[in-house]
Amino acid sequence: MNYILLIKEIYLEAFKNLGSYFVKNFFKVFTWFCLACLLIVLYAFIFRVATGFAFD
Repeated sequence: MNYILLIKEIYLEAFKNLGSYFVKNFFKVFTWFCLACLLIVLYAFIFRVATGFAFD
């Protein structure tokens, strides 16, 4: 639980004094987009491993 709270605190501190409204929101959207892409890649990899795909 402390690990999740630490990540939340790092996320909030990163955007506290970032600059203009546009830049701050752009990086927030970019962060969530990258997280979504990472989750899609992890899902695809786990799906391939679970179905017996041969990684030759």
